[in-house]
Amino acid sequence: MYRILRHQAFSETTFLWEVLAPDVARAAQPGQFLMVRLREGGERIPLTVADFDRRKGTITMVIQAAGKTTREMAKDYRAGDHFADFVGPLGRPQQIERFGQVVLAGGGLGVAPVYPQLRAFKEAGNHTRGIIGFRSKALIFWEDRFRAHCDELTVCTDDGSYGRPGLVTEALREILEQAPPDLVVAVGPLPMMNACVETTRPFGVKTLVSLNTIMVDGTGMCGSCRVTVDGRTRFACVDGPDFDGHQVDFQELMTRPRGSDQPLSDRHRL
Repeated sequence: MYRILRHQAFSETTFLWEVLAPDVARAAQPGQFLMVRLREGGERIPLTVADFDRRKGTITMVIQAAGKTTREMAKDYRAGDHFADFVGPLGRPQQIERFGQVVLAGGGLGVAPVYPQLRAFKEAGNHTRGIIGFRSKALIFWEDRFRAHCDELTVCTDDGSYGRPGLVTEALREILEQAPPDLVVAVGPLPMMNACVETTRPFGVKTLVSLNTIMVDGTGMCGSCRVTVDGRTRFACVDGPDFDGHQVDFQELMTRPRGSDQPLSDRHRL
């Protein structure tokens, strides 16, 4: 059993869990994910690592209440409660090294998994520029955390209620036109990552994306996270979740059939 140390709501649908899991915290790296199950016989869902503290032995996840299990996590679990299974870290960690100037773009819930990557790239000696985007001011979280590790930070809102009005890609294009960075990392919904990739493509800037949102079982067995990368089939859970975005077939991913019962489950999130 694993204990929840902190439950914090960011909005009606987005919340944070900080979990005591020393073994997982010791091994966790930026870019990896976990499998969570609330009880015996319950649904297993993949959730990305939003933060880890090796000294405290904790893992932090930022979660959107979108399906049956995540809605239950938001409504029925609080600090001090326990849940059954917490497996990880899984997936390949992000490759952290000194590139020079690195731009890290997060859209919506994607801001959470971008954060440990931002911190690691900064600690590796890079000049870091952050771009985080939300639909409105009410949905913003972790701006203070990003500022602590960004040489420059741009906050965008779709409705213009805070920061820069407009999309993350518009701010990214301005940076590219001023002085192309050495690397771009983009994490968010598939359309947002696809747009970032197409924005950087004419500039020839390597762009890494995280395909964590298309995973189901996290072991490569179910095949639902298959993705074509550079013309070859890959599986996001075991070969990723981070890939070179210019090699990912986003059109294939975004045209994959969607089930009509999708809101009922967190296991079908593409």
